Amino acid sequence: MNTTFSLAPLFRSSVGFDRFNDLFESALRNESGSTYPPYNVEKRGDDDYRIVIAAAGFQDDDLELQVERGVLTVSGGRRESGDEKVTYLHQGIAQRAFKLSFRLADHIEVKGASLKNGLLHVDLVRHVPEEAKPKRIPIGGQTFKQPQPVLENAAA
Repeated sequence: MNTTFSLAPLFRSSVGFDRFNDLFESALRNESGSTYPPYNVEKRGDDDYRIVIAAAGFQDDDLELQVERGVLTVSGGRRESGDEKVTYLHQGIAQRAFKLSFRLADHIEVKGASLKNGLLHVDLVRHVPEEAKPKRIPIGGQTFKQPQPVLENAAA
């Protein structure tokens, strides 16, 4: 049985979506392979998103967030315990080190992060610059002309 999934038909009518293709392929390969810690990705408005990560037992200093080349990386490591010696009869809260990566779409920025009640909230917002917003192209014999800068103190 062949389990290969081809995305070629999807990209026949698209131009410039190479990164999108890579995103699908990496999701199919499940490169990270990790489901720890559990997390939610929420859409909270037209341009507002939130990632909620279950970070039970972690404190602010145990967690690190970084954005590099459109990838948000959240990592956590177990802090060194103090002088107290604890013997667990049952340890259900893992507190093991983790690293989660989220590929951010164009114009998505991290607005802030907070840790409350064992949940790490990472707020994201989409800021689309004016030059990236849709614009109407007139049809007809007229061509669009850029306004020419006015030169002051020009020699006559």
